[in-house]
Amino acid sequence: MAPISTPQTPFGRVLTAMVTPFTADGALDLDGAQRLATHLVDAGNDGLIINGTTGESPTTSDVEKDQLVRAVLEAVGDRAHVVAGIGTNDTRHSIELARTAERTGAHGLLAVTPYYNKPPQEGLLRHFTAIADSTGLPVMLYDIPGRSGVPIDTETLVRLAEHPRIVANKDAKGDLGRASWAIAQSGLAWYSGDDMLNLPLLSVGAVGIVSVVGHVVTPDLRALVEAFLGGDVHKATEIHQKLLPVFTGMFRTQGVITTKAALTLQGLPAGPLRLPLVELSAHETAQLKIDLAAGGVQL
Repeated sequence: MAPISTPQTPFGRVLTAMVTPFTADGALDLDGAQRLATHLVDAGNDGLIINGTTGESPTTSDVEKDQLVRAVLEAVGDRAHVVAGIGTNDTRHSIELARTAERTGAHGLLAVTPYYNKPPQEGLLRHFTAIADSTGLPVMLYDIPGRSGVPIDTETLVRLAEHPRIVANKDAKGDLGRASWAIAQSGLAWYSGDDMLNLPLLSVGAVGIVSVVGHVVTPDLRALVEAFLGGDVHKATEIHQKLLPVFTGMFRTQGVITTKAALTLQGLPAGPLRLPLVELSAHETAQLKIDLAAGGVQL
């Protein structure tokens, strides 16, 4: 059974979009995934996103995706929300992944905006509605036009929010004004999907965060959220400013690349990347160490 949630926080407050550990030869490392999931939940995560972009979902097979969800559920499913990324740019394929995740026991679904084929807003509405109609699981939308090429307009978010199973949005749009209007008009549970904007999005109504840097600073992120919600904006701001080097360093290049490098530096399961992603250079790794140290991360 998943941890207690409320309509205001259907997936908890602090979630990390987990990388997918691989073995040295590039195979799925299920033992490593379980150890990493346990570490992240022990650190304070309310939930984990599995098979998202940070999980290298474009280069894992459907079978691997299912195996990974099963493994993480076995490791932490009784004390954290396990949310399966099922978004593709093919509605039928997304529905297949959603139904498989439900059968496996996932607690929720993350559905990213269809990418590359650039559908109009009516296409987005029908796509997300079809996914939500296909299972009984709660759905978190994922609005990231920098990757998908198409934003989910505020009017579309309001219409999607009418669906009883579309309950949340992960916002990586980078537009606080549009976020403010969408939060106010849609009533969706809003999660920051951009670590640099975690605190600003909380200030306009977000209920939590879905983080990449949570791999290395979950306790700080949890303290930031709790301080803000407790009314101690000064403390929340101090934590935000302390973490600025981490936010910067972890996104000097593609986030999966730096996250796996950081985990490896800490002796945690990560493994290699699958092409077209590539390892950090020695120079980039040295810079990452500087950035992490400046934000108080122990290596």
